[in-house]
Amino acid sequence: MTVKIDLPHDNSYNIFIDKLNELYFDTKVVIVTNPTVSGFHLDYLKSKLTAKELSVCTIPDGEQYKHMETIESILEHCFEHRLDRKSLLVAFGGGVIGDMTGFAASVYQRGIDFVQVPTTLLSQVDASVGGKTGINNKFGKNLIGAFHQPNAVYIDPSMLSTLPKREFGAGVAEIVKMAVTFNKDFFEWLEQNDITEDENLKIAIQKSVETKAYVVSQDEKEHGIRAALNYGHTFGHVVENETNYNTYLHGEAVGIGMVMANTLAVKVGLMSEDDALRVKVLLEKYDIPTSYSIKDVEDFYEHFFLDKKSLDNKIKFILPKGLGDCLITNEIEKNDVIEILEGF
Repeated sequence: MTVKIDLPHDNSYNIFIDKLNELYFDTKVVIVTNPTVSGFHLDYLKSKLTAKELSVCTIPDGEQYKHMETIESILEHCFEHRLDRKSLLVAFGGGVIGDMTGFAASVYQRGIDFVQVPTTLLSQVDASVGGKTGINNKFGKNLIGAFHQPNAVYIDPSMLSTLPKREFGAGVAEIVKMAVTFNKDFFEWLEQNDITEDENLKIAIQKSVETKAYVVSQDEKEHGIRAALNYGHTFGHVVENETNYNTYLHGEAVGIGMVMANTLAVKVGLMSEDDALRVKVLLEKYDIPTSYSIKDVEDFYEHFFLDKKSLDNKIKFILPKGLGDCLITNEIEKNDVIEILEGF
């Protein structure tokens, strides 16, 4: 099936959800990937892809490598292979690969095209769609980056057969995020169905992509409604930063962040305890962590101000209003936040 993202300035593109078709590019192409993904799927991709000239840039696997040095290595590969402004990068991997490839494409010779071929559930349902690119630094996650839309996204669910259980769960967390913030019916469907089953998985991917496409089409640069997709991330990014990005997968940290956000939503009267429990139970169904031990509550709170979504020294929180709706607010009292953090 095909989902279209309608954007201004000729930035619209299609998201294809199915087995990979033949891909032909009349230009130089660089596939950016990591050893894990290439070991499982690179031969398959290369059998489907034809280009004027094709090379592979392999970078280390892991969130801890999502920094400027890795971007430099991608750019060096591009220069060494004499890519020009009509050349193309292919992001072949999970969210980390997609973020870094997109960012490299956005700055190489002031911007070249790229396409996404996501291989993890998290990247298929969320990270590959919407044009957010970026890297981490010591101050926080994705604080350096650009909006740079791909030319197309090719989602092949068959690639998920090699995905470890934890990686699968990390993707489920992003699916749950979409449902809680925008689609109560989808949330109830998730409660009733097992998305480890192939047909249910395809439905879950499709519904998630349609939701993300709907939101991005309305708010490409995150000036309004798109910020709702950061539900769970305000807390989750602090968890990732505190643990140096090597304890939790991104989706796992988001799962913890959703539970924290829900606790705050209950505290300020936006969500019932029953609905908060339903979200927690659904996350735990796929072994997504829902607890975290905060060592220093004040320090955790101060980390919120390094988040790029904070503005005028106010913290922006995305809090669910029951199931299927949410509130984007920077008016939450510090005492309320500190009280719920102390519970962790």
